[in-house]
Amino acid sequence: MKHLKSVLVLAIFGMVFSCGTDNDDSQQPSAANLIIKLNFDANQQRLNNLGQPATIPDGNAAQTPTIQKMSANYIEFAPTATTQLGQGEVVFVGEETDAGGAMAIDFQQAIFAGDDEVFLSMPLSEVASGSYEWVRVSLAYQEGDIQLLNNGSEITGTLASFVGYNNYITTFDLNGSAIAVNDDVLQGFWAFEALGFTTQGQAPPGATTVPNPLFATSPVPQGSCIVTGEFSNPFTITGNETEDVTVTLSFSVNDSFEWTEVNADGQYEPSAGEQVVDMGLRGLIPSVSN
Repeated sequence: MKHLKSVLVLAIFGMVFSCGTDNDDSQQPSAANLIIKLNFDANQQRLNNLGQPATIPDGNAAQTPTIQKMSANYIEFAPTATTQLGQGEVVFVGEETDAGGAMAIDFQQAIFAGDDEVFLSMPLSEVASGSYEWVRVSLAYQEGDIQLLNNGSEITGTLASFVGYNNYITTFDLNGSAIAVNDDVLQGFWAFEALGFTTQGQAPPGATTVPNPLFATSPVPQGSCIVTGEFSNPFTITGNETEDVTVTLSFSVNDSFEWTEVNADGQYEPSAGEQVVDMGLRGLIPSVSN
């Protein structure tokens, strides 16, 4: 009996000790994370492929869409203006597949985020310590509302823009309408839904604007949709962070939906033969907060 009491005392002591240890662990600060959020700014400056202010070409018109969600398939922090693509700190690469015959972004596995929503969260310990002046983001998809003129009436429609270098799509839902593709589509493929009706098309090769202020020192491949933006102050990671760090990627959607005009009235009228020519984002400004 004395032996049994000893065993019970030891067991209870062990349980108390174990519970005390668990409580101590729960009070330890959690690891700091890198949080990446997306923002769509209608007033941010409208840039061209070289990252310079851009106006709308003669014969074209444009409008600012209301972006509902977006997807990217590559994010990289670059230390300097001469850091070549892929030589910086790559923090995200989306899923890809060759199911359509060539390597492409796997749209069915894509990650999406809306305005001011979190796109990515990862431990800061997985990001190399250093100072980064630039960020590169390869965009894959954007979806939002645009206005169009149809038989004299202005209606709102939903536009899906596939701006990635190559995209493998089985089917996707656009405002409740299922659109089947089951193939690869190149940059510039789009689909549109309004009043339950859908249509789709393909913008000309090379027509999608991809602002890169580092064009002269760090070019990106044609058709890659890798938008480049500069931090106002270098983004520094010491490796000793104890709190989350948020990087907000602010994209300019200022007149980012552009078409050729048939009727020079500034309204998109597909029934008149007006063709989509550009759906690219018009600039990127990254910022950091704690």
